[in-house]
Amino acid sequence: MANYQEQENWKTKLLVGGTIVGAIIGLATAFMLARAAEENGEGPPNIDTMDALKIGVGIIGTARTIAALANKN
Repeated sequence: MANYQEQENWKTKLLVGGTIVGAIIGLATAFMLARAAEENGEGPPNIDTMDALKIGVGIIGTARTIAALANKN
């Protein structure tokens, strides 16, 4: 029974930690994007479909790389 609780404990810590880190990175990225748009004297940034696709592919690649760390022996 204690072993099961230990397993759930590390999973919970990992999920909460990942959520916090992801939120911080997302907030920092949005802040930098807004600041760059303001420095250029523009309004809200215009992100077209190709830019969004590039960002999505990059995020998926990063997530796959991080997930592969669990399979490293």
